[in-house]
Amino acid sequence: MRFLSRIILKMLGWQLDEQLPAINKYVLIGYPHTSNWDFIMGMLAKWAMNMPLNWVAKHSMFWGPFGPIFVAMGGVPVNRGKASGFIQKNIDLFNSRECFVLGLMPEGTRSKTDKWKTGFYHIADGANVPIALAYLDYKNKKIGVGKMVETTGDIDSDFEIIKSFYQDKTGCNPKNQSDLIIKK
Repeated sequence: MRFLSRIILKMLGWQLDEQLPAINKYVLIGYPHTSNWDFIMGMLAKWAMNMPLNWVAKHSMFWGPFGPIFVAMGGVPVNRGKASGFIQKNIDLFNSRECFVLGLMPEGTRSKTDKWKTGFYHIADGANVPIALAYLDYKNKKIGVGKMVETTGDIDSDFEIIKSFYQDKTGCNPKNQSDLIIKK
């Protein structure tokens, strides 16, 4: 899959930014998330970089025959409509494993939202792991993992670093791109 994914990305004119963290545990967030194409491009990048990524998506995406396929691809379904202890469960997973990478889209949807969800931050801070900033920049046809952010417990200060990194990234549907503001 690595070789094939690299060829597909190259044929599509995309440049792969391969600054993968040299550590075994981190939360990876992706921004912007404005299209169904983001999933396809993200999977191509995951395979091209040989990244051991578990990714979170809404439970309704895991219907029928797609459920087992997406789980085999590292997918983790979450029902956003009911409380499930998601943050603590993931902190516990980080604490119980030698190697764990969890990918989340803080916007939580492809539609424009006024604020990001902060579960990614609370998981990283609670598990004492850094946050890797992954991106899809359709304007420049660049995809990859850039900066790493160590949490300090001061979400406002840490988010300013995250916001600064993402401010020049453009989604597939820029009108759906969410503001870089966290939900409080």
